[in-house]
Amino acid sequence: MPKEKAITAEMLTKRFGDFIAVNAISFEVDKGEIFGFLGANGAGKTTAMRMFCGLSLPSSGKATVAGLDIYKDNEAIKQRIGYMSQKFSLYEDLTVKENIRFYGGIYGKSDTYIKKETEILLHQLELEAQANTLVGALPLGWKQKLAFSVAIFHQPDIVFLDEPTGGVDPVTRREFWNMIYEAAAKGITVFVTTHYLDEAEYCDRVSIMVDGVIAALDTPAALKKQYHASGMDEVFQQLARGAKRQDN
Repeated sequence: MPKEKAITAEMLTKRFGDFIAVNAISFEVDKGEIFGFLGANGAGKTTAMRMFCGLSLPSSGKATVAGLDIYKDNEAIKQRIGYMSQKFSLYEDLTVKENIRFYGGIYGKSDTYIKKETEILLHQLELEAQANTLVGALPLGWKQKLAFSVAIFHQPDIVFLDEPTGGVDPVTRREFWNMIYEAAAKGITVFVTTHYLDEAEYCDRVSIMVDGVIAALDTPAALKKQYHASGMDEVFQQLARGAKRQDN
């Protein structure tokens, strides 16, 4: 039985004048998959992610996110996804509890849902004692875990993570990936960009963009075998060596 698709892209293209940022990319992401979307600066991955999030319309091609068309349903898509950036998308002048309630409200959750799930979340993160602490006062690792939890608080179909582990130590990064595994086990599709090549090993499949096109897409094991590499960093270096672009 074919797996349900969380994301589909067919010849998806984004132009800015004469510059083609994303050049006719085609791929699919299965529901519940952890999909790594890699590329050097300038590869086009951030531009592609913005299209999938309903923040930028393509110049041409087709794509669906959670079964919705990115041209006609871009506003509806925003209600079905979560998003976390490297800056964690939190309001540092609000408390932990206020941040959770704020994002629950943005996604239209009821007061009853927000109250119940906030208590559950605070317990899971062991942040009950910090519920009324300003987020700006939290250690970086706690902010990271809170930001991810807030991004999936409304139980989205897909969560987009744009370099979510920047600046944190290896132990905290590993703990964060345990949270990603838990989300995927619940059926949430995880679409993640990262500059840490060891994290590519944690993904079910990985695509690598070079100069606006997808240069490779497969499981980490298959890519290492194909490129005769001992790690994903070697695969990435082989593919990115010929890149000509520097800016997204």
